[in-house]
Amino acid sequence: MSYDPRFDRYRSPNFKRPKASSDGVWWGKLTKPRVATKASSQPRPRPPLERLKRSKFRLWAVWVVLMLSGLGLAVNLFYLQVTRAPALRKQALEQQTLKTKPFVPRRPIVDRTGNVLAIDRQVYTLYAHPKLFKHSKGDIAAKLAPMLPIEVAPGNTAETELLRRFNLGESGITIASSLAQEVADRVERMQIKDSPVDGLELVRQQQRFYPQQELAADILGYVDGEQKGQAGVEYSQQNLLERSMPSIQFSKSIDGHWLPDRLTAGFVQLDDLKLQLTIDSRLQRAARIALKEKMLKYGAKRGTVIVMDARNGELLSMVAEPTYDPNQYFNFDLSRYKNWAVTDVYEPGSTFKAINVAIALEAGAVKPNTVFNDEGRIYMDGWTIQNSDYKQVGARGPSTVTEILKHSSNVGMVHVMRSMKASLYYQALEKLGMGQSAGTDLPFEVTSQLKNREQFINSPVEVATTAFGQGFSITPMQLVQLNGALANGGKLVTPHVVRGLFDREGQAFWKLPRAVGKQVFSPQTTKQVLEMMETVVDGGTGKAAQIPGYRIAGKTGTAQKANAGGGYSDKAIITSFVGIMPAEAPRYVVLAVIDEPKGGSGGVVAAPIVESVMETLINIEKIPPSKK
Repeated sequence: MSYDPRFDRYRSPNFKRPKASSDGVWWGKLTKPRVATKASSQPRPRPPLERLKRSKFRLWAVWVVLMLSGLGLAVNLFYLQVTRAPALRKQALEQQTLKTKPFVPRRPIVDRTGNVLAIDRQVYTLYAHPKLFKHSKGDIAAKLAPMLPIEVAPGNTAETELLRRFNLGESGITIASSLAQEVADRVERMQIKDSPVDGLELVRQQQRFYPQQELAADILGYVDGEQKGQAGVEYSQQNLLERSMPSIQFSKSIDGHWLPDRLTAGFVQLDDLKLQLTIDSRLQRAARIALKEKMLKYGAKRGTVIVMDARNGELLSMVAEPTYDPNQYFNFDLSRYKNWAVTDVYEPGSTFKAINVAIALEAGAVKPNTVFNDEGRIYMDGWTIQNSDYKQVGARGPSTVTEILKHSSNVGMVHVMRSMKASLYYQALEKLGMGQSAGTDLPFEVTSQLKNREQFINSPVEVATTAFGQGFSITPMQLVQLNGALANGGKLVTPHVVRGLFDREGQAFWKLPRAVGKQVFSPQTTKQVLEMMETVVDGGTGKAAQIPGYRIAGKTGTAQKANAGGGYSDKAIITSFVGIMPAEAPRYVVLAVIDEPKGGSGGVVAAPIVESVMETLINIEKIPPSKK
């Protein structure tokens, strides 16, 4: 190939390749012309007008979105700041403020002589956090065991029980509760090898304390963990036992702490008032001992004793068995919490005969020496009515009203009450409050039960059974109230246990208003009935209630228990005795009721209880012997 000088410039370092010509030819190099294909073709540029329209559409879309969003924000802002403003403001206040009443102790409860029956005290709960122990669990258990009242299983020790509890977890283990201040002080001072014990925590609490334990549980009731009374006067007198205290408002600070608002000097003021009861603890203790002794002897299901001052209705004693310890109410069955002397009704039996005699005397149907024939057994509307001692004595024949009451004759009482019109008899029962309650200040009292007027008047057997205390039901409390009318000259007084609020000097701050007693019998009638009731104790069925040197009026009662399905039980009975003393100047009414004793009668089971309580009453009130 011959040399061509035209190519020398391509070898030069300054050479710049020229651009291809339109026909695809570079100078000195021949290439193929480019052929446009579908795959390699480029989109045609849009005309300027179409691009402008698309830009305007995007701007409008953005503007619409912004406007709608702004409108939505404005609507929501209006809804929050105007429509819901009051509700949100209230919610904010609830979250940022707190109103509460400071805890203050309940007022103490004392008996009529000032003995403390219930009081608030400071107690502690002991928690263990084993993960914080700096001493061995064994050393801590050995040091702590003698200080704490811990219940242990038979064959176990307090120390091993503590070790078992320490192993239940790493923190927050409850070791003991209701610890007294002196026990808590010993735990705080406890040291092992001259160094304090870590991992034990004492939490202070307020607790209602009953120093007499079960002595007056039927009257006092108990207070639960939320400081609310749940039975007895703790429940019925909640408004008197709680000290009034205005609410404190707290506001939450920036750091989240609650701070009180507007506290003035002397804000917390604790008064020294005490709720005083009419109960005498000495008589209460004697009544409970006598009741428990007879219940144990005769295997009775339950029993109650009530002592009332007939002049004003003050209850000096009221016990029921079985009872409970209000300090540990949670360990007893719920049935123990109710005082059945006011919550349950029963057929009083012969203890109501004295009331029936008073009704007949007041109506002028009989006199104390009116004579009726006591056949011992009679039949009425297919029912057999007989005296309890008919098998031993038979028919007594002609008997005065006094003798009928003395020997507790059922047949004789039927004749006595049939001597007056049934309608007048029913009217007299209603006047005495039958079908109502005694109105005591103890809670959950029920009303007595009496057949309706039409049934009573049109059924001779209803009159007959009511004559000897069956066919209707009352509470033991109402029976005491009715016998109180016999003791005070014929007035129905309201039985009560609350005297009022008294300060530490014994001055009355508030006293229970006393309702005026309703006159239901004349003094002459009650005097005659009491003289008849004296014969019951002197030589009748109530001889076990005699007290040498004292005149006692009384009445026994032994009634069959009604079955739930109707009729009467062949075995279950309720025995009772009501006594009034001193007969020459009657003031005190004592009732004992024993439910389902195994054997015995009212004169055998209940009368000795009343006699024992009356002897204690004589010693406490220093009642002089009767002048016969």
